[in-house]
Amino acid sequence: MKYFLWLSLPLYILDQVTKYLIVTNFVDPREAGYTPAMPVIEGFFNIVRVHNTGMAWGLLNNSPYANLLFGVIGITALIFIALLWRKGTFPNRVSKIAAALLVSGILGNFTDRVLPGRGYVVDFLDFKLPLYDKIAKNSGGHFPSFNVADSCICIAAFLLFVVAFRSAKEEEKPSGTES
Repeated sequence: MKYFLWLSLPLYILDQVTKYLIVTNFVDPREAGYTPAMPVIEGFFNIVRVHNTGMAWGLLNNSPYANLLFGVIGITALIFIALLWRKGTFPNRVSKIAAALLVSGILGNFTDRVLPGRGYVVDFLDFKLPLYDKIAKNSGGHFPSFNVADSCICIAAFLLFVVAFRSAKEEEKPSGTES
């Protein structure tokens, strides 16, 4: 429980506060006077206001059922994480941190989807990466914008990937072998 209290909750709050600051301080992209980006590090990092009803890379963006679909997926994922937690599936510190990060990320984006008058996820971190325009031709070199919740989910996925390979490697060791 301490992981959720000391990691998930603060990150969820950080996510919601940063999104609130963006929504209240940046013009809605659908309105006149919208400024596409506020440079923080010229040519590399910008703060933007992007509305995303879809998922990563804007997939299913503006689909009439995207919020319902991703809401159901989010709730299902939270239930699944809770069940796995109770079964002891996250046995070590790294996997528990990953689960807590997933919870904060899922809750952060879910909250955006269900907030009255919102119905979209607020993305605001915009990076222009060297050579990214070679991978994504129409991107202008800009990686898809994201938020704190998205960062939590990606870091969690990376940590779970590392834990899975570490566990697999430990299982491959012959019994009685010391590390």
